[in-house]
Amino acid sequence: MLTEFDKEVLNAIQEDLPLTPRPFAVLAERLHTSEETLLERLRALSGAGYLRRFGAFFQSEALGYQGTLIALKVAPESLPDAARAVNRYPGVTHNYERTGRYNLWFTLQAPDDATRRKILDEIAALPGVEALMDLRARKKYKVRVRFHLR
Repeated sequence: MLTEFDKEVLNAIQEDLPLTPRPFAVLAERLHTSEETLLERLRALSGAGYLRRFGAFFQSEALGYQGTLIALKVAPESLPDAARAVNRYPGVTHNYERTGRYNLWFTLQAPDDATRRKILDEIAALPGVEALMDLRARKKYKVRVRFHLR
């Protein structure tokens, strides 16, 4: 169960993690706690499954990368192995299981078309993968998602 302090920590790390040599020390000061306490709580929250990913978001196009959303149709018995295999690619930011024919979705960042095609060919050849849809965006919409915990 989340404490009120845990909720404050989760709210704070979504909004404004300072770009300083010791960002957690600055954030801890804002939260009236110590850096050690803050880091301990973040590790505990991560271990308990409240944090899925912790990291920066970059404008991938500005860095020369192209992103795409991929939908896979995977035989149910192969789904865990396929998900693990997909996660091994450094350009995969996350994947998730969905209900329906296309049951494994993920995003991929690649430096060029040739690399994207090579990775997707490899993934399409994984055991249990029956179909792959490459859903490249024509226009990008950024939705700012924040979970405000009270």
